[in-house]
Amino acid sequence: MTLGSAAPAPPDPASRKAVGPAVVIGSALEWFDFYLYASMAALVFGRLFFPSGDPTTATLAAMATFAVGFLARPFGGIVFGMLGDKFGRKVVLSVTFLLMGISSGLIGLLPTYESVGVIAPLLLVVLRLLQGLGAGAELGSAIAVAYEHADAKSRGRLGSLPALGVNIGLFASSLTVTVLTSFSDEFLYSWGWRIPFVASFALVGLGFWVRRQMPETPEFERAAREASSRKKTQPLRSLIRSDWRGLAVVLAITVGYNGVSYVFKTFSLSYLTEFRDVPANIGSFGITLASACAIITVPIAGRLCDRVGAKTVVLVGAVATAALAFPFFWMLDSGRSALIWTALVLATGVVVPAMLSAQGAFLAQQFPTATRASGLGTGREVGGAFSGGLAPLAALALVTATPGNGTWAVSLMFVAGAAFIGVGALFDQAKRLAAVAERPVPERT
Repeated sequence: MTLGSAAPAPPDPASRKAVGPAVVIGSALEWFDFYLYASMAALVFGRLFFPSGDPTTATLAAMATFAVGFLARPFGGIVFGMLGDKFGRKVVLSVTFLLMGISSGLIGLLPTYESVGVIAPLLLVVLRLLQGLGAGAELGSAIAVAYEHADAKSRGRLGSLPALGVNIGLFASSLTVTVLTSFSDEFLYSWGWRIPFVASFALVGLGFWVRRQMPETPEFERAAREASSRKKTQPLRSLIRSDWRGLAVVLAITVGYNGVSYVFKTFSLSYLTEFRDVPANIGSFGITLASACAIITVPIAGRLCDRVGAKTVVLVGAVATAALAFPFFWMLDSGRSALIWTALVLATGVVVPAMLSAQGAFLAQQFPTATRASGLGTGREVGGAFSGGLAPLAALALVTATPGNGTWAVSLMFVAGAAFIGVGALFDQAKRLAAVAERPVPERT
């Protein structure tokens, strides 16, 4: 007998067919809500919830509420990841979907600062915290589900399904924002911005039903049978004691990736409107084009992972990120729609989604089954709290403080993020875990 026991039975093809839609649709709906908030924080919430004589100050305050959601995500990742390793991935993904959908719908019903004063931004922060808790458990658990339903030859392809859902959600939210910003400011700021949030109530029922149809993963069921009592296991303690190397890899890659990703997708919108006087619908349409491209990029990258290895795809993405660091802002600063859209497509439509696609297989292989959900949830969300939430805010502050609102400091942030991703990939733990799994376990006397 070897550590981790015998290999799991081959995944059932029928189960795999049910898993695909559950992962993609559920992730798409959750991340539609999450990215919608990011766009509205950059474009609308400053004026409605944080009125100020200085538009830049109001936008900074609104972006700070975006960061607040990232502060809650580690708690969601740690707590729900631990529950996923104890009680299964399926129940966690169903509960967190309800949490995200209901809190997003309530944001659309909030009164503004003009109506109730300081209570309005306080309620916004509370609901953003609840969004963060739900989002914190989503991607790590979805990656675990997709990876554990795959065989050795399809882990890259199935591991990319959560990334596909993420980018479908981004496409839907950016298209929604593009449509809304095409109308008058009066429509957008009065009640137009509320429409997609309130629509979340209708989407909750569909997403919850889809998630409930998803089967539990065969690897988890096998591990549960072998444990004397799944409720007595302590996955978080095991993660820190035995699998800390994999946790460090996930932290490093997430710090780099999330920082880069959210500056590309979120800060760029604020930068174009606040500092370059580019109409909001130009930037939001660029994100729409990029996310449509990403929907094509993700499955291609997933198949590449099965051919050349997920590690190789992650490393190539890190190099491409560093190469785009300065050209990205040169294209934005041109003020020309075609160049702005090209910059957003290259960054958000090709490089970023390719890395996210590869992370499905690469990050999951850093942990054994018993600590996979905890490791993914803890590593991704703790790393994301210090990068994804704070990076757009830091980028905005750097540009504001730089003479002439220069962007060279933000470009250096991209280079630093690429370095974190590259170093994390080089310390891949897959071979070490495979070697450990082959060691015989001493027989009990």
